[in-house]
Amino acid sequence: MTLEHFERTVGVVSREVLFGEDGLSFVRGMMEGRHPHSPYADTMGFDIVEVEEGRVVFAGKPSERYLNPIGVVHGGWTATILDSAMAHATQTTLKVGEGHTTIEMKIGYVRPVMPSTGLVRCEAKLIHRGGRISTTEGWLTDENGRLLAHGTETCLIFPVDPSAHR
Repeated sequence: MTLEHFERTVGVVSREVLFGEDGLSFVRGMMEGRHPHSPYADTMGFDIVEVEEGRVVFAGKPSERYLNPIGVVHGGWTATILDSAMAHATQTTLKVGEGHTTIEMKIGYVRPVMPSTGLVRCEAKLIHRGGRISTTEGWLTDENGRLLAHGTETCLIFPVDPSAHR
């Protein structure tokens, strides 16, 4: 498992771009650098490394800048990479003109994440995709495949007018 960094822009796309193509194409575009890297993912030090319909893998390297006062990587970092992978797994199923948002997330922390943990992998898969609701599950593992955390997420899917202002 590797996390290759290459020169890419960081930013947010217009609504026309975001909702003008299907979700799988859009997420692949993020991975391939056709669309900008999300500002939060850039800040948190992780990126998309695999994409297919209903499945997304992020990889990241937790660092000392995410330590909490007791010397462990803050659970918010773990929650963020899990939320990202699980929400993107739903996004890969969206049709042109559909949007989504997370409405519920549950996370179980199994082992502490430390800067010494090294590169981690966060895989998420779609469990169910209905007309308005999706459910995904995700796992965060270390380089040896040991489970660090896992979660489930429910997203609301809705129609979007790409020309409406944010």
